[in-house]
Amino acid sequence: MWKRDESVRPAQPTSPGAAGGAPESSASRADTARQQERDVVNIGKSVIIKGELSGSEDLTIEGQVEGKIELKQNVLTIGPNGRIKAQILAKAVVVQGEVTGNVTATERVDIRDNGSVDGDLSAPRVAIADGAHFRGSIDMQKGGGKAADTRTGDSKAADMRPQTPATPTTAPPTGIAATPVR
Repeated sequence: MWKRDESVRPAQPTSPGAAGGAPESSASRADTARQQERDVVNIGKSVIIKGELSGSEDLTIEGQVEGKIELKQNVLTIGPNGRIKAQILAKAVVVQGEVTGNVTATERVDIRDNGSVDGDLSAPRVAIADGAHFRGSIDMQKGGGKAADTRTGDSKAADMRPQTPATPTTAPPTGIAATPVR
């Protein structure tokens, strides 16, 4: 027999211990997963963007972008079909496609096995997979390089000089022969 109260009840949140709580709990988890999926925006293979791209959501690019990409608090993923010619600034950058331009990340840059980057990287953590392509320089300063900015030019030069003698005092890593300088 149909009761009006039972048909309305599923729309209201119930506690896990209540009758029918397990299906509601699964449904609420599914809603949460869908919400998290919505927080990632996808740019498809056929999309071409020229100009500045910015946002406050995680972004996956499979198409082409020329210009500037700025996602300061979010993750940028360049998919396997992505072709980017841009300056990139993001919290984290994952490269599976091709990037031409400088990449700056506040947390990490990850170039996967088929990824390609032609440009300079600046991030506290950088990972380059076996089989990836990279041409450029890497700056891995913590805190966005602010520590270097507070020093004077003379102390920077002093920090660049070796602090240890040139003669190795420990055994070299396996596969590398070292000859002491005399």
